[in-house]
Amino acid sequence: MKISKKFLISAMFLVLTGSLAACSSPKPSEQGSGTEADAKTKITYWTGDRHDSEYVKETINTFNQTNKDNIEVELVIKGDDFDQALDMSYQTSEPPDIIRVKENTIQTFYKKGFLALIDEFLTDEMKEKFPVMEDLNSFEGKRYSLPNYGTTMRLIYNKELFDKAGIQQPPTTLEELVETAKKITEVGKASGAYGFAQNFKSPSSAFGRSARVIAEVSGFGGFGYDFKTARYDFSSFKPIIEAFKKIKDDGSMLPGVESLDIDPLRAQFAEGKIGMYLSFSAEAGVYQSQFPAKIDWAAAPVPSINGQFNGASGFLGGQWLAISSQSEHKEAAWKFLTYMYDESILKQYQEKGFGISMVPSVSAVAAKPEVKGIDGFLPNQYDGVWPVYPSVAVQGMKSDDAFFSYMLSGGDLDSIISDLNTRYNAALDAAIASGDVKAEPIADFNPLDLAGQYAK
Repeated sequence: MKISKKFLISAMFLVLTGSLAACSSPKPSEQGSGTEADAKTKITYWTGDRHDSEYVKETINTFNQTNKDNIEVELVIKGDDFDQALDMSYQTSEPPDIIRVKENTIQTFYKKGFLALIDEFLTDEMKEKFPVMEDLNSFEGKRYSLPNYGTTMRLIYNKELFDKAGIQQPPTTLEELVETAKKITEVGKASGAYGFAQNFKSPSSAFGRSARVIAEVSGFGGFGYDFKTARYDFSSFKPIIEAFKKIKDDGSMLPGVESLDIDPLRAQFAEGKIGMYLSFSAEAGVYQSQFPAKIDWAAAPVPSINGQFNGASGFLGGQWLAISSQSEHKEAAWKFLTYMYDESILKQYQEKGFGISMVPSVSAVAAKPEVKGIDGFLPNQYDGVWPVYPSVAVQGMKSDDAFFSYMLSGGDLDSIISDLNTRYNAALDAAIASGDVKAEPIADFNPLDLAGQYAK
């Protein structure tokens, strides 16, 4: 499976070289015919994103006050239980009208029939403006979402705690990650500061921000899928999970991570209580507006397993908003989407540091974000776009839950990995047999070829 990266390379080049004037308040083109209805058409927009929530709220408020079609949008922000809540909404026949889709959810939502086609709404101009990415915003040649931004993945660290512990540079190996967390805890524990944390209230979210990208830069699929063999193999995760368990066992991990969600983690980091964690480039905007940082912090490339970079740090994105297949107000929903995808809105989205534009016409005019810490997130020689792995409905405990259970309670990690391989490949075989998934070996696949696309 190959994904076109021409537009990404162009977009990232412009992001890195462009430095236009800072943005002014958006004035998106007016939508609608001006016809006033007797009652407002109310639509709901569900998202799991919180890093951009204030900007999105302001933008929606402006839409509600200025649109001439009497449409009112209600924003509903869900936590890490977003996927489960969405499933339940369809079972109860009360799904939202607009859904925030991501690169690791859009395939599942598409297969479940949650998403409406948007081709009928698209003008020729929009078709030209927004890139088509198969298996990311389109399926079988039909579009279900349009791109907005992408995110890089980094190690975020407290420079003050590093200095206090006498640490000269961020860790580049798992061994250094464990030792760095320990040193920070030794000097910070008295004041309530610990070396490392992740948002393990949701293991899938936590590992998706950490173990995933460590595996990727080390040359392994971040979801346990081997593109060269077209089989699942979680053995590459063994040293990563062992390192995380060491940090937990030696007391270098923030207490209570079992119930730690991402926003509480961010709040603790902003207060200086966490030395390191791994996450997305959206964190730069978070510490400027959502949780103003009281510390000096920075972002660095994630460590690999042994210090060797044999793959690419996943550049994630390719979609943003989608319309529910069950919405009774699809035309109103599309008018809202048209507003949100106006160039002035997307331009400000990048300039405020919420993400790196994946729309060439936007990145061509958007200025580099004037946000503290953003430089550490800009694309480097290790960033690249991985192919889309096949999503399967595995029976029993999922890999993230199994790994976190091991971190807490121990056990035989080799047996856990063997069991995961067996169950995931059984699910893969079943999905292939039913026609739900296509998975073929890519004999010449080399993860290292994905890296460095944006180091121009």
